[in-house]
Order: sequence, then structure tokens, then C-alpha cells
Amino acid sequence: MKLLRSLGVLAVAAAGVGGYGAYRLTRPYQGFSREVFLEFPRGTSAGKMAEELEQAGVIRSGRDFLMARVVERGRTLQAGEYRFNRAASPLEVFDRIARGDIFYYDLVVPEGRNIFDIGQAAEQLGLFPAADFVKAARSPALIRDLDPRAPTLEGYLFPNSYRVRRSTTPEALCRLMTAKFREVWQSLGATASVHDTITLASLVEKEGKLAEERPMIAAVFRNRLRIGMKLDCDPTTIYAALLDHRYRGTIYRSDLESDNPYNTYRHAGLPPGPIANPGLAAIRAALEPADSTVLYFVRRPDDSGAHEFSTNIAAHEAATAKYRRGLQR
Repeated sequence: MKLLRSLGVLAVAAAGVGGYGAYRLTRPYQGFSREVFLEFPRGTSAGKMAEELEQAGVIRSGRDFLMARVVERGRTLQAGEYRFNRAASPLEVFDRIARGDIFYYDLVVPEGRNIFDIGQAAEQLGLFPAADFVKAARSPALIRDLDPRAPTLEGYLFPNSYRVRRSTTPEALCRLMTAKFREVWQSLGATASVHDTITLASLVEKEGKLAEERPMIAAVFRNRLRIGMKLDCDPTTIYAALLDHRYRGTIYRSDLESDNPYNTYRHAGLPPGPIANPGLAAIRAALEPADSTVLYFVRRPDDSGAHEFSTNIAAHEAATAKYRRGLQR
């Protein structure tokens, strides 16, 4: 008897769709008036979805959605958050939920971005204030087991494209990004100090715009570290100014003279931690610097982004003079 009743319901539904029902199921709801976000947790019934869709003004009637479910029998409705920003028919709404066409943001984090940059990108997407992300990223708890000396999560928020939801919190984003870093670091099979490697890689990332030059830039820094020579890395000076809330878009003498521990013009050795989040190429360069005795580099006076490398101060001063002459042309 139960089977016969079910068949009878389907037959009635099919008959209804053939006339006015088909019109209701395929016609976009003209009463739709505003953008709506609805989240359906796992286990939400079709009836509850229909009720919420009607209350939010996405469809005219919950009955239309349930009729669409009969027509589209065999398909499973997917949990998640959905964005409705235009008039749609009950069948279109049902299809979206059945396909799991959930709403998310694409947060793109290029190589070399720091915690301030990432926070700003998240704020521009409308996720949360940049300051909230910076606050969350200042706690190294998520990476402490891998790098006990990490001052913050800087360096361990791996550059990538992330799909995030409107409900994603700064802490959740930090977990997502550090998890990706762990995956990448594990794939390298490296035995070197993660702290020193990622700190060095962050300097290489900020200084080396050309992939083929990164091993040479890493060699410069490695060679200087070996002989106790200061790194004199401009990006560390900028980062120190950012931490002190005094960066003004360019480097001033006061920045070079700052006693901030990240300022490598004043302090020998690596800074206390990474100054940005390096990508895979920069990390590999830090692990395997070029076999060279170079100690200096300066940008070439063209738009190539390439550098002139030198092994002694006389050659470096000549390359620097050439660079300055090129700027005056």
C-alpha cells in the first residue's frame, strides 16, 4: 500500500507540472528583492530548507521547492552557505543546492606578502578587519611545535589561493594557511632548521623578483652570515618600521638607524624571525644556495629586475655607481 501511495503522489505531481505547476517551477520569482545568504547545516531537511527559502524571499512558496524536489527525485541536497543575488525559479534554486554551489571567497595570497598585507586583503573581501587578522597571526601557537623560536606566524602563512567562507574567522584562516605550510615543508623532506630556513627564505623572497636569481641572493646572505657580516637587507628595515608603526612608504635614515632587532643594518645575523611569507622557490633557494663566494648585489639600471652580483667591495661600488647613473638618464 505504501508503494502505491508513493506512486500516486508522483503521478499527481507529474500532472501538476504539466500545467500551472510547470509554470511555477520554471518561472523566476519576481518578488525577489535583495541579496540573501542562507546557511544550511548538515542534516537540514528539505522541508526546513523550503521554509527558510520562502521566509527569506528567495522563492514564492516552500511548496514549490518541495515540488521541485519531487521532480528532481534522486538528487541529494548539500549542506553549506548559499548566496542568492538574483531572481531564480524553484528548479534553479533546487539545482544549485543539489550541486553544492556554496558561496565562498577566493583569498589570493601571493608570495612575499606579510601579515599586514594578508589582513588587508581579507578586509577588502569583507571577511573581517585587518587588525583582527594581525592580532591572531601574532600568536605563534599554531606553529610552536615546528618552530619553538617563532615570534609570530609570519613566514608560516603559506602563499596560495584559499577558498574561505563568510563565517571564516582570523584564527581559522591562520589554521588553514599554517596547515598548507606544514604540507609544503613536509614535502621537501628538509632536515635544516625550519626557523633559520624560513627566515632566510623570507629575505630572499623580498629581494629576489627573478626566480633564477634567488639561489644567488641566498648565497650572498649565507656568505655574510658565515663571516659575521651584517646583512644590510632593506626589506628587514621596512619590516622593522612596520612593526613600529612608522613606515612612510620609503626608507629614511632614521629607519636605517633604528635599534629594532629586525633592522639588519644595525644588527648582524638573521632577524628574530621571517619578515614575510616565502613561496616554495624561495624556500628551496634558502635550502640550496648557489655555490658562489658573492657578498654583494645591486639592481641593474634597467627594468629587468635583475641584479649585479659582486665578490668584493670595489666591484660592488662600481656596480652601484653604474646603477645610479642609469637612474639619472
